[in-house]
Amino acid sequence: MISHSRNNVHHPLQRTNGTIPWPPPKSSLNLTKNTSSPVPEEPSLFTEASKHAAWRAAMALKLQALLSNHTWDLVPPSPGLNVLGSKWVLKMKRCADGTLEHRKARLVAKRYHQQAGIDFSETYSPIVKPVIIHMVLSIADLLVALTSIGHPERVPSQRS
Repeated sequence: MISHSRNNVHHPLQRTNGTIPWPPPKSSLNLTKNTSSPVPEEPSLFTEASKHAAWRAAMALKLQALLSNHTWDLVPPSPGLNVLGSKWVLKMKRCADGTLEHRKARLVAKRYHQQAGIDFSETYSPIVKPVIIHMVLSIADLLVALTSIGHPERVPSQRS
């Protein structure tokens, strides 16, 4: 039996009934990406991002903000503690219409190198937002109002 693949005969399937192949061919996936820009969309490596001025500017802006806010203090490493590395997480923020708003850089710690009991003792950090406090007080006020129906002496005071 003679097959087309053994004789290097390749004919792409011509669809005449209007169906679309799935998954789409890889060549059509590149049509949605901006290939004219030499700046990578969201580089995953520092070495790749550091070659482009736009990403270097985003990283410099974030590093300057971290230093001006005194986010950390540089101290000499202790022999009994792990020194945690860090990595850059780079994202492109876009407007609703898809245009580039800005490039965002975050410097994050490589927490997977931490050891429980040595580098940290607790992992829970409660945070209460003002919206949550307002909601809880509103629900409490509503419950007091509902339970005071028929009891004028229990009517809650009006808060502004």
